[in-house]
Formats: sequence, structure tokens, C-alpha cells
Amino acid sequence: MSSTVISHSAEHHDSHGHHQESFISKYIFSGDHKMIAKQFLITGIFMAVFAMILSILFRIQLAWPDKEFPILEVFLGKWAEGGRIAPDFFLSLVTIHGTIMVFFVLTAGLSGTFSNLLIPYQIGARDMASPLMNMLSYWMFFVASVIMIASFFVESGPASAGWTIYPPLSAVPTAIAGSATGMTLWLVSMVLFVASQLIGGINYVSTILNMRTKGMDLWKMPLTIWAFFLTAIVGMLSFPVLVSAVVLLIFDRSFGTSFYLSDLVVQGQILPNEGGSPILFQHLFWFLGHPEVYIVVMPALGLTSEVISTNSRKPIFGYHAMVYSLIGITVLSFIVWGHHMFVTGMNPFLGGVFMITTLIIAVPSAVKAFNYMATLWRGNIRFTPAMMFAIGLVSFFISGGLTGLFLGNAALDINLHDTYFVVAHFHLVMGSASIFGMLCGVYHWFPKMFGRMMNTKLGYLHFWMTFIGAYLVFFPMHFMGIDGVPRRYYAFTEFAFMEKWVSVNMLITWAAIVAGLGQVAFLFNFFYSIFFGERAPQNPWKSNTLEWTTPVEHIHGNWPGEIPTVHRWPYDYSKPGHDEDFIPQTVPFSETMSSNFLHDFEGNEEAERIQTEWDAQNKK
Repeated sequence: MSSTVISHSAEHHDSHGHHQESFISKYIFSGDHKMIAKQFLITGIFMAVFAMILSILFRIQLAWPDKEFPILEVFLGKWAEGGRIAPDFFLSLVTIHGTIMVFFVLTAGLSGTFSNLLIPYQIGARDMASPLMNMLSYWMFFVASVIMIASFFVESGPASAGWTIYPPLSAVPTAIAGSATGMTLWLVSMVLFVASQLIGGINYVSTILNMRTKGMDLWKMPLTIWAFFLTAIVGMLSFPVLVSAVVLLIFDRSFGTSFYLSDLVVQGQILPNEGGSPILFQHLFWFLGHPEVYIVVMPALGLTSEVISTNSRKPIFGYHAMVYSLIGITVLSFIVWGHHMFVTGMNPFLGGVFMITTLIIAVPSAVKAFNYMATLWRGNIRFTPAMMFAIGLVSFFISGGLTGLFLGNAALDINLHDTYFVVAHFHLVMGSASIFGMLCGVYHWFPKMFGRMMNTKLGYLHFWMTFIGAYLVFFPMHFMGIDGVPRRYYAFTEFAFMEKWVSVNMLITWAAIVAGLGQVAFLFNFFYSIFFGERAPQNPWKSNTLEWTTPVEHIHGNWPGEIPTVHRWPYDYSKPGHDEDFIPQTVPFSETMSSNFLHDFEGNEEAERIQTEWDAQNKK
């Protein structure tokens, strides 16, 4: 297959002979994986900024619950009459913030950007298997984003059933204001979003399986590609379940069915629904919801693996173990969803099964954390902004992962469920870790995306403001949760035992505002560098992977001539006996005889014989 691609490339994809593209075909309806990656990234950044503003708004309410801010009424109108956010709108802010961050930023923004950018580059392909499907994937995501934001402009307001949209709030349009049109728009948006992810996932898997260049077998693929590959598989198997849950929810809302509804009274009126169960929705939602955690985390871990190895100038520690741990996470992610439902009254035996599988999935996660630290150990570390964010991810992954052991235990979860302990846990291990993985990827591959370098000092400022801010925001929430403070409450002043936490909420809010200002430094650095940054060399980080063999100036088909052949794995850094501290994948073993080891040849007896004879002659 790869030889076919190479001959085709030489004949039909020469950059000089390709027809001129119009502005629309190049920048808007583009089929080029590089441009689509940029589209995903910039759309994801916009959605992240929108979600961050929502979070600061509801944090202001929690920090100063009795204070009026007239400026809020100027911007929010009836949703903040008298300068105080309305209780219904507060829940809407929490709902849309969570939805955008989990799906539109950490799923589409992260995977959509870097799967599109790196899969063809790092496996040696001209483009994705289907550029048309790739384009459709982005535009479905874009339309879904527009519909989600449009829900703020309907009279009844955006959805307000929490990002998990549990019935009956989401299933009864007359329950509260946010259950009406805004909820319908949420459902339509999510169906389009899932369609986008499925199209993208099929494309990613097809490309990786069928379009690798000559010599690129599975064990020569970078860990980034392994992570994108397994993430796409998880998405293709789990996202359709969310669509089925949404379709049944639409039936309950609009066609009088009772999949999730039974024995309800709304505003004194007895509803006719009988026989349904909201627990069914929870099963369907969390069957996606927990794999979704790894759909978000695994790409970030893949990017981090590449950045840590490159900037430690060391081979990644335990490459095969890292791959097997990703596979283990992929398989186990489908049999742990019940730990979100320990308080629903499930059979204790079933709860025990889910508890055991939840604790087992910590093992491959721990393998990855250990291997990162082993790679860093005694490495010749270059503290680039990308490396700082990669190390930050490891920190969040460990600190947030440890609190997962508490929530994975059924007996403890009953006390901690729906408290701020849960908020702290998943914002550290999923939210902060994945955002840091995404940012480390932006800083590391920015030269490949835009041909320019980002400002390093602004990168350091961005890192420290975000890193310190994230810990100041989420670490105190653990103690609030242990004290029993529930999540999603509008104000804590009505409860005597919670009043002592108002001052802590003020600290958290100020930290969130400071961390938000840190993102201003990033946004300026990002957009300024696109146009005015220092021009990038072809391989600024002295990396081994294939994307750094392509020209700085983007061309149709990535490589001007034949696609390079791969000879070795991507982590030959600081190899004894070699002149430089990196050996690109395209360098044949015959050119590095002084630094070859027998295990490099993967059982090729002829190559081993030649190397052994050379070693004997040169007394290596």
C-alpha cells in the first residue's frame, strides 16, 4: 500500500504542478489536513475563551453571593437584573461551561487539531484517507458550536440541566426555563457534534491503518499516533450510545414517550408518563461519559510523550509498556462507567465489580506517570514552554489521579458524590491535565503549523500564571467536598456550616481571574506570532519524527518529492557513539554503524550479522 502511495505522490502531487487554489478553497472549505487542523484549533480556542468567561461569571456569584454588580445587567440583561445573576441562569452557565469544555474544546479542539495535523505528517502520508470527510467533520463541529452558543439568544435561555443533562429536567420542556428551547438546541448541537467526531474517527483509523509510508510498521509509530488511533476507536464505539440516549430524550420531550419519565408532577399538574426510569439515561450517558474522559486525556498523553522525550534528549522510557498501557486504558474504559452511579441504588455486587475495574484502570495510568518521570530522570532537559506544560500535565495527572482512588471506592463515593471533591478531581485529572497537554502541543508544533516561533518569555509567563492559578482554584475544593459542600449550588449563605467557605470561594475566584488573565498573554502570543513571529527553521527542536522532514512552507502533499522511508523508531535520542544527540527516523542503520545495537534490527538476522562483523572489525 505504501509503495503505491509513494509512486502516486511523485507523479501527481508535485507542489509546483498543483493548481492555484482560491481563498475559499484554501482557507474555508479546505480539504488539506494542515488547514483543517488550524480551523479546529482556532475554533477550539474561541470556544475555550467563551467557556472561561462563563466560568468567571458563576465564580463571581459564588464569591460575592449578596453583592450587586451593575455591569452584569448591562451585558446579561434580564439574566442579571439588579446586577445579580439569576438562579436559573447560574445553572445555565455551569451547564454550557461544562459542555463546551468537555466536548468542544477538550475533544474536538484537542483531537481535531492534532490528529489532523500529525497523523499524515508522522506516518508519512500525503493527506487523510478522505479529505472530503475531513472537511465535513470540521464544518459539522463548527455548526454545532454556533448552535450551542446561539442558545444564549433564545428567550427561555440556554440549557440548564447540568452538562450531564439528567432527566427529568432535560426531558420535561416545562420543568424550568432552561428545559425549553435552549435544551432542544443543546440536543441538536450534540447530535451534530457526535456526527463530526464519528466521521473524523473513521478517517483517522483508516489513514493510520492504510497509509503508512514504507518501513513505518506499528512499532515504529510515535506514541502520539498510537494515542490518536486508540482515541478514535474509543470514540467510534462510545459516541453512538450518546446519540441513542439523545434520540430517546427527544422522544420523551416531543412525542409523549416515557423512556426516562414516570410519576411526575410539574407545577401541580400530574404528567401522564409512566414506566420510565431516569437511571436508564445515566447508564447510556456514562457509557459514553467515562470513555470520554480518556478520549480527552489520551491525545494529551500522546503529545506529552513526544514533547518530554524530545526535550529530555532521551528515548521514551518503556515504549512498549506505554503502548500496552494505552491499549489497557482503551479496553478498561468501557467497563467502569458505573462508578458514576454508586448512589443510584445499584446492586452492591454490581457496585463492587465497577469499583474493582475502576481501581484496576489506575494501573496503566500509573505506568504512564512512572514512565514519564523515568524519562525525565537525569535527562538533558530543555525547559521550553512546551516542556513546561508537559511537566505540568504530569503533575496534574498524578495529583488528580490520586483523588480518583477515593471516588472509585463505593463506600467513600457515597459521601463525596456531587460535592466539590468531584469538581476538584475531574478538573485536575481531566480538565487541567488535558488543557496543559493541548497547550504543550500548541507550543511544540506551532512552528510546523504556521512556520514561525512563539515568544518564549510570554510562554513562561503563560505557564506560571496558569499552573499556579489552576492549583489555587481546584486544590481547595477537595477540602470543601470533604466538608460536604455540594456542587452547582447558587449560594452557600443559606447554610450555616457552609458560610465559612465563602472566603475560600473568594480566593478561588480571584485565582480564576488571574489564571484567565494568563490566557490573554497566550492569545496575544499566539495571534501575534502567526503574523510577526520569528521565522522557524525546518527542525527547531531537533526531533526525529517525519513531520520535521517536510519544508517549512506548506505544500500540497507535504513532501515535494517521494515520501521518506522509515528505518527506525522515533526515540533515538542521545545514542552512544553518534555525533549528534538525535537520529531522525529516515536515517538508515548503515549510516550509524558506530551507534547501532543488535536489538535495533528487530530480529533481522542479515542486518545483525553485518553489524556484528562491523563491531568486530572496529572493536566496538
